[in-house]
Amino acid sequence: MKEDAPTPVHTWLVMMKAMQAITRYAMADLEESGLGISDFAVLEVLLHKGPLPVNVIGPKVNLTPGSISVAVDRLVARELVSRVECSRDRRVRLVDLTPSGKRVIAPIFRAHAATMERVFAGLSRDELRQLEQQLKRIGRQAESLLERRSGSVTK
Repeated sequence: MKEDAPTPVHTWLVMMKAMQAITRYAMADLEESGLGISDFAVLEVLLHKGPLPVNVIGPKVNLTPGSISVAVDRLVARELVSRVECSRDRRVRLVDLTPSGKRVIAPIFRAHAATMERVFAGLSRDELRQLEQQLKRIGRQAESLLERRSGSVTK
């Protein structure tokens, strides 16, 4: 094999280093807002998806049940979100942005979107679409392998 031929391990390392650099750049702007990454993620998903049950938010923002509860408690204490019983199922508690929460997250998200535009400015829209499709395909493959591994362990 040629020395410069791409390998999955090298590609993974390049992808991880790129993600770390993108995250560091995005976090610098986010830290100025006073929000941590977990709070930003929760507020952002509520901004775009509307009111959601706590147990739905956690997986969307990659937080464990304990971590999402703490994040929501923190946001409730800051009066950025509210938590109310669902009218259809009293066991479900919906989390929603308060007007104050919307005023906080909307400009922060606009700034984040501009940050991402700068990061990906070197790619055309077609290249962005291709990259997204490839990353989704790789992610689905990894999820499938994980499910198979988990299934074989529990059997």
